[in-house]
Amino acid sequence: MSTSADSNAPSIVCQSCGFKNSPPPANGRCVNCGASLESLSRGPRSREEELRQRYQQDGFSLPWALISVGVQGVLTAAILVGLPMFVTVLDFEGGNGMLMSIPIWFVGGMLVGLISPGKTFIEPVLAAFLVALPTVFYLVRSETVRTMPVFMYVIMSMIGVLFSLIGAYLGERIQMGPPPKKAE
Repeated sequence: MSTSADSNAPSIVCQSCGFKNSPPPANGRCVNCGASLESLSRGPRSREEELRQRYQQDGFSLPWALISVGVQGVLTAAILVGLPMFVTVLDFEGGNGMLMSIPIWFVGGMLVGLISPGKTFIEPVLAAFLVALPTVFYLVRSETVRTMPVFMYVIMSMIGVLFSLIGAYLGERIQMGPPPKKAE
């Protein structure tokens, strides 16, 4: 039931997603997408400034960094360690484990990009890096036959970290949808 006080409440339209925040949230972020609303008080921005700001990260979020570590860690452990326990045909030892880690970290980055409010690119990359360290150690130590030198594990893990950035970016782009139409 709407009252006259509700209709007189000030509202701010998010320039990132177009959502009408009424009343303006106390934390200064859009209720729909999590974008920062404090820049709206400076006045209107040009179309180029809006598009440039649309795809930039707002800041580092420790809670989302921890969630990213959890997502990346659980996915990596479930597929590299858990899945071969149930499907004995699979053997993710050595280089095969590193080859599987790259798409796992891509998917993990994309999942975090899809579910996180605001723009979070750095958090999944940091998480992939933190998960890559024990993954490389585990895969090198569990190798029964030397198939790759250790520096190749490091290179492949850095490729996986890069793919987590690509996944996070794609997840954010899917979450934000297409850019707003040009006003004429």
